[in-house]
Amino acid sequence: MPEATGPAGTAPSPRSLVPMRHTVFRRLMADEFGEIRAEMIARDHVLSTLGGRTVDQALAAGSDPKEVWRAICDAFDVPWERR
Repeated sequence: MPEATGPAGTAPSPRSLVPMRHTVFRRLMADEFGEIRAEMIARDHVLSTLGGRTVDQALAAGSDPKEVWRAICDAFDVPWERR
């Protein structure tokens, strides 16, 4: 997956270069979608960008939470300022 860039192809923010913890990922999901919907999305929504897996399956298989968050943001059109 290519390195993330900001709007109009700007350089990635310093935050995008730091590893993301699973707890931070879950908080971002809950903040964006609400706790119940975030859990349902993680459990049930299959993303082709995650190899045809759900969020929970991708994380259990060892995917980087930051890459999973980017896939969620792309799939659900999360605005750039909340990514």
